Amino acid sequence: MVDLRQLRQFVAVAEELHFHRAAARLHMSQPPLTAAIRKLEEHIGSALIERGNRTLGLTAAGAVLLAEARLTLQQADHALAATRDAATGRTGSVRLGYVGSALYGRLPQVIRAFRGSHPQVRLELIEATSSAQVTMLREQRLDVGVVIPPVVDAGDMHLQAFDVDHLAIALPRAHRLAQRAPIALSALAGEPFVLWPAREGQGFHAQVMRLCAVAGVVPRVVQEAHGMHAVLSLVAVEAGIAIVPASMQGFRSDEIVYQPLQGEDSGFALQLCTRNGPITPALQQFLHTAVAPA
Repeated sequence: MVDLRQLRQFVAVAEELHFHRAAARLHMSQPPLTAAIRKLEEHIGSALIERGNRTLGLTAAGAVLLAEARLTLQQADHALAATRDAATGRTGSVRLGYVGSALYGRLPQVIRAFRGSHPQVRLELIEATSSAQVTMLREQRLDVGVVIPPVVDAGDMHLQAFDVDHLAIALPRAHRLAQRAPIALSALAGEPFVLWPAREGQGFHAQVMRLCAVAGVVPRVVQEAHGMHAVLSLVAVEAGIAIVPASMQGFRSDEIVYQPLQGEDSGFALQLCTRNGPITPALQQFLHTAVAPA
């Protein structure tokens, strides 16, 4: 078999047309180079170099081998570079899931920073509820998710801090309480609520229900919606009120008034969620960007 070292030696001789200069270029002495070229010719079964008293030239076979050897060496160099890039996380792909409200916090900043530092990594963004993200992670359809804890049966998952947010009451702009600030949760007794199925965001749903219970309010749920954008769209058309992440207060703000909830219990966390076990270099680089100090 002809190896890459022999091809590099031949290309040096073919381009220099001088054994001594080729040997100097390769940082080797001339006799071993001359022997290597003769061995290559014997292996191929044809002369490659036209040898004369003063100058060298290429035979027809040598000219063909020079063209093919250059392509082979270029592809070999590309293969090695691509392998190194993949090994260090400079190339590859990351499938990122996120709850809708995450796009109103620090997630966009992280996405911009990662795309700027790793332009050759394909970053695929998938909006989904926390529950759906965990399922997709387990089915290996996601690499990392931005979820609202707790994650049920999280023994096969790794969670780390990512962002913080607070709760706000979202009301149609025409609502009688829209211009009152602050609003106590107790003032919402009897109001129609728009919520989302508990199974899709158990931690967030449980926190809202707990705060309402402490305030003596039993939400009168008139409609459920999948995802926070859908919930707020129903608020905008006056289907009811909702308790939502305060970070989303820019969404349809011409139709919705957001009144922040008061108290320490109004805050909640967002976490990065990955499967336990080995991760790809590209994902490692994304996680490094995501958890780096702002």
